[in-house]
Amino acid sequence: MLTKFETKSNRVKGLSFHTKRPWLLASLHSGVIQLWDYRMGTLIDRFDEHDGPVRGVHFHMSQPLFVSGGDDYKIKVWNYKLHRCLFTLLGHLDYIRTVQFHHEHPWIVSASDDQTIRIWNWQSRTCISVLTGHNHYVMCASFHPKEDLVVSASLDQTVRVWDIGSLKKKTASPADDILRLSHMNTDLFGGVDAVVKYVLEGHDRGVNWAAFHPTLPLIVSGADDRQVKLWRMNDTKAWEVDTLRGHVNNVSCVMFHAKQDIIVSNSEDKSIRVWDVTKRTGLQTFRREHDRFWILAVHPEMNILAAGHDSGMIVFKLERERPAFAVSGDSLFYAKDRFIRNFDFPTQREAQVIPIRRPGSTSLNQSPRTLSYSPTENAVLICSDVDGGSYELYVIPKDSFGRGDGSLEARKGVGSSAIFVARNRFAVLDKGNNQVLVKNLKNEVVKKSGLPVPTDAIFYAGTGSLLCRSEDRVVIFDLQQRLVLGDLQTPFVKYVVWSNDMESVALLSKHSIIITNKKLVHKCTLHETIRVKSGAWDENGVFIYTTLNHIKYCLPNGDSGIIRTLEVPIYITKVSGNTIFCLDRDGKNKSVVIDATEYIFKLSLLRKRYDHVMNMIRNSQLCGEAMIAYLQQKGFPEVALHFVKDEKTRFNLALESGNIQIAVASAKEIDDKDHWYRLGVEALRQGNAAIVEYAYQRTKNFERLSFLYLVNGNLEKLSKMLKIAEVKNDVMGQFHNALYLGDIQERVKILENAGHLPLAYITASVHGLQDVAERLAAELGDDVPPLPVDKNPSLLIPPTPVMCGGDWPLLRVMKGIFDGGFDGGRGAVDEEEEGAEGDWGEDLDVVDGLRIGDVSAILEDGEVAEENEEGGWDLEDLELPAEVETPKVSGNARSSIFVAPTPGMPVSQIWIQRSSLAAEHVAAGNFDAAMRLLSRQLGIRNFAPLKSMFLDLYTGSHSYLHALTSAPVVPLAVERGWSESAAPNVRCPPSLVFNFSQLNDKLKAGYKATTAGKFTDALRLFLSILHTVPLIVVESGREVDEVKELIIIAKEYVLGLQMELKRREMKDNPVRQQELAAYFTHCNLQLPHLRLALLNAMTICYKAKNLATAGNFARRLLETNPTNENQAKTARQVLQAAERKMKDASQLNYDFRNPFVTCGATYVPIYRGQMDVSCPYCTARFVPSRDGQLCAVCDIAVVGADASGLLCSPSQIRNQIR
Repeated sequence: MLTKFETKSNRVKGLSFHTKRPWLLASLHSGVIQLWDYRMGTLIDRFDEHDGPVRGVHFHMSQPLFVSGGDDYKIKVWNYKLHRCLFTLLGHLDYIRTVQFHHEHPWIVSASDDQTIRIWNWQSRTCISVLTGHNHYVMCASFHPKEDLVVSASLDQTVRVWDIGSLKKKTASPADDILRLSHMNTDLFGGVDAVVKYVLEGHDRGVNWAAFHPTLPLIVSGADDRQVKLWRMNDTKAWEVDTLRGHVNNVSCVMFHAKQDIIVSNSEDKSIRVWDVTKRTGLQTFRREHDRFWILAVHPEMNILAAGHDSGMIVFKLERERPAFAVSGDSLFYAKDRFIRNFDFPTQREAQVIPIRRPGSTSLNQSPRTLSYSPTENAVLICSDVDGGSYELYVIPKDSFGRGDGSLEARKGVGSSAIFVARNRFAVLDKGNNQVLVKNLKNEVVKKSGLPVPTDAIFYAGTGSLLCRSEDRVVIFDLQQRLVLGDLQTPFVKYVVWSNDMESVALLSKHSIIITNKKLVHKCTLHETIRVKSGAWDENGVFIYTTLNHIKYCLPNGDSGIIRTLEVPIYITKVSGNTIFCLDRDGKNKSVVIDATEYIFKLSLLRKRYDHVMNMIRNSQLCGEAMIAYLQQKGFPEVALHFVKDEKTRFNLALESGNIQIAVASAKEIDDKDHWYRLGVEALRQGNAAIVEYAYQRTKNFERLSFLYLVNGNLEKLSKMLKIAEVKNDVMGQFHNALYLGDIQERVKILENAGHLPLAYITASVHGLQDVAERLAAELGDDVPPLPVDKNPSLLIPPTPVMCGGDWPLLRVMKGIFDGGFDGGRGAVDEEEEGAEGDWGEDLDVVDGLRIGDVSAILEDGEVAEENEEGGWDLEDLELPAEVETPKVSGNARSSIFVAPTPGMPVSQIWIQRSSLAAEHVAAGNFDAAMRLLSRQLGIRNFAPLKSMFLDLYTGSHSYLHALTSAPVVPLAVERGWSESAAPNVRCPPSLVFNFSQLNDKLKAGYKATTAGKFTDALRLFLSILHTVPLIVVESGREVDEVKELIIIAKEYVLGLQMELKRREMKDNPVRQQELAAYFTHCNLQLPHLRLALLNAMTICYKAKNLATAGNFARRLLETNPTNENQAKTARQVLQAAERKMKDASQLNYDFRNPFVTCGATYVPIYRGQMDVSCPYCTARFVPSRDGQLCAVCDIAVVGADASGLLCSPSQIRNQIR
């Protein structure tokens, strides 16, 4: 049994599969009806209107309906789309056992404990027939899938078959139903629309279930006599064919399988049994420990079943449906119908190759599970579950292709997994001894090899290598060298798919796909909610895979998407261009044509093949919200712009990509206040004042306009804004504009008109307008406000602008491939002209109706006219020597004398040209290169703790000079060791804010904090040393050695202090406290600190009654000759007590006799001879499981990373060059 889905609930009494959707109805003993999606494993809905247990439930074939019947005597018809009960059918007088829709007519059949079977018309909502004849509870009733028959089972020990042909002939209109009902009322139990055709007697106890075969004239029944009986019928009679015995308690339900010639039954003996219809023998039994089974459901179209029991239900298959196959070049070998078949991909022809033996056992799941093929030897290796796991080896004769009629003798053996590992060698897994047997084609053992992990399956991993699967990991194992080449923790892997070049591998588990390289280095992981079924690599390195209902793709970076949906699951064998070759569950070869445009487009973006991207944008129909969202997410909003027609989306994308022109065009189309405001914000960020002004004008945002004019120094337009405020009678706007203009008289006038005479008087007095002040004082009379005494007033007047600001100048840059690639191939001359014009101005409707480009043109024309009037410089009259040539200048230049010097190389670039010192790259602002150097030299991967130091180094190596107010700031490089006598063209290295003497000061401060017991402060200082060392530069080789020694000291103290702080947190674990205190004493500390650590450990162990360990610490303390007499006295006393009673109350993970180092992450001892890994920077040691993780001591390097070593001095570089 292959369990696909399982639920936990109250007892399940009724089950029904939906014919099309992956849904299952379960009716519970508690009265609840649950609707499950068994593929996703989710509860979709629950219906709770019945009072008491619901024993029967059934989906309609085509309508969104289901029917239920319960112990409340009610039949309810529900619409699952509307989530409610449509109506209730009343008529039964006792519990209702089963209900079922007719496959064609609007009928429902119901069986009840009132000894009747009723047929209802659910459209007219009336009972159209009552079938009487049983004299005990009717346990089930169902329609025949094709004929006009009903079968019923009753506790009166009979199975009855009813003919409802006359019912079908009558009309099913509501009027006829009402007429029929009136006739029925005259003789309630004497309806003539349905008559008993057969009464099947043979069971000794009450019959619980009877069911028709989907196509054959067979009936199966199960009863309380623990027997399953098979009946056959013809037009005139029915008779018992055979009895199937095996259940040891009442048989609850029994059904024919929809696809295979088998019977499935379940029972109160807590088992499900599978029987062969033709041989009438038991095939398999599945048992539960505590739950009795009550109901079965068989899917009408798929190979899937469901069974309800005391604590829920299970959805299961009886056999695997995945055909075993192997791909070799352009050929596919697969097993189908007891034959090995071959399919040629180019010609799409298939042929039988050889027959394979039929399994001798009668149980299920005996078909081939895996298939491996050796192309050079033309040999096939098949594995199956026969005999608990076995293999068969067939060497195919060359002439047998296409015939498949010859019988070959297979070489067999026991093994749960077998694959070819070389041309004429195959490996067989011996699970019991956890070893692999390598055999030749004669089935002789050539070599045995133990496996590095407990393995339950092996897969191909290249010639001579195996991929071993255990429960939670996979390992690549080299059989020749007996080495582990790769190791990765994974969910349980079901299938392994290698790429064509064997560089990448996809590990498929039930709900996830892990992509790695050939050494199992993880690349990406995909999680799926629906089961993953198969996969294959295409020629572009994209992994194409299938789930139960989709074909999907996975890009190398982990991005995935849906290619198309599937009606039925398929198993991909090969991907060739736009064609997917696959096998279906019936073993038929199919080819599916897909549209690969989407994933090829994304792959081109990922690999930065922008020429392909451009070509696809021009020639394909890529569109959709998902593609736009993807491009935005990946940082290509300018590409997304070419797919979008909706103006709001275009506007958002244009803002995101900084394309102001498109944003303006879209904003005009939308003409919405919010969009104009957002456009203004983006234009302001870009320094495009004209667009900001236009946006504010369109929204009539006068306050922002005034402030913009103030910032730009546009006094003329500020004056206009003042007049606009007057027209609008906006007093506050008038006052603000007058304030921005510095117009004192206007401000006084506004205050006076607004009735604020005291404020107007003060303003006039302070700013020296005496005549106005006297007039206002006369108006105020006695209410003249006093001015502050002994205070110098400052005038509230803005500075006069030196010049009127406009748009920020733009750099001339090359057009991006996505900016200029869509103009239909205009010539180079046009592009040049457009670029020259676009450097300074935008082609926009500016407020004044004049473009900036026009202004510059008018000014230039004016200048030229003036020059013509004055006659020019008359340079053509000079008689120059022949060898001297005048430099040519462009015709529109202002002067032909000045030639601008070529720009020199920036100092920051000179610093990094030949330097391999990370600190100098940081000082130059080249952070990326610095991080790469630190990663290569010291294995550093976590740069977050170094961020502030990077910024300090950069800012400390530069100064800035302010020349003029309107001129840009001039950056200056601060050089190390500069002197006035130095040559002007020779550049010194950058001045660095961190140096070795600072670290010595920090080290002393750390020692002092440790002595004072301020462990948190001390830890911060020592960590700061470790984080600063990679960014210092020293001159001599002696200083380099001192820096390396400083790293070791800081590492020892960080480790020790971390353990001591951890110990203080663990108040409730005395054993761990003692261990951490003991490990602290083995850190390489200064002598005073070692004494304190020994005293601390001795005290903790003595209090915990670990006298032997405490005595060891006391002895070590006395060996250091402590200067503090109290320490020595205490140690001697502890040593005497320990010698009297050399016992430990608790066992510690600590052996002082065996040299060890402490793991920097788990704080456990790593004794001499044990495997360990170290940090490439601080040299802290760790247990092997920490390999590849961040160092817990320095917090910046990765444990076990490859690193060339610390480089902190130019002398080291010189030595390397020598």
